[in-house]
Amino acid sequence: MPSWGYSFSEEKYDSERLAKASGRDLRIKPKHAREICAVLKGMYIDEAKGFLEKVIRMQQSVPFRRHKKKVAHKKDLKQFKWYAGRYPRKSAARIYELLTQVESNAEYKGLDIDYCRIIHAATHRGRIIKRYIERAHGRSTAYYKHLSHVEIVVYEFPS
Repeated sequence: MPSWGYSFSEEKYDSERLAKASGRDLRIKPKHAREICAVLKGMYIDEAKGFLEKVIRMQQSVPFRRHKKKVAHKKDLKQFKWYAGRYPRKSAARIYELLTQVESNAEYKGLDIDYCRIIHAATHRGRIIKRYIERAHGRSTAYYKHLSHVEIVVYEFPS
């Protein structure tokens, strides 16, 4: 059983006003999770939850900054510099659950949720589960299930 850590350094922050949560081996694509985490970084918890709810309902698209080849432009991304975007609903739902967990952890530590801001949202590639589909004439085709590790850290800024 591996021991997991965080890619976040707590040296600059007060650990009493910090709350963390991580999701390991989530069945979401690392590319989609990376783009969602890039948007969420710096948002307040309520603002981030509202954004993810809109993505799940396909009312707001997620801007794709790095993985944007052959990605269609969206009209609702005028406020961003990048117009390419998609609606990664499954990834948004899993990250929404993780955001709920970090909110619960912050409440348990006695932090004020209204002043908690996401200071670290990162995703890392996990394992790739290989499967094979049987084809005609004795051939087979591989298909993969991608897993991701996502971690979110919130910090309570004084009012």
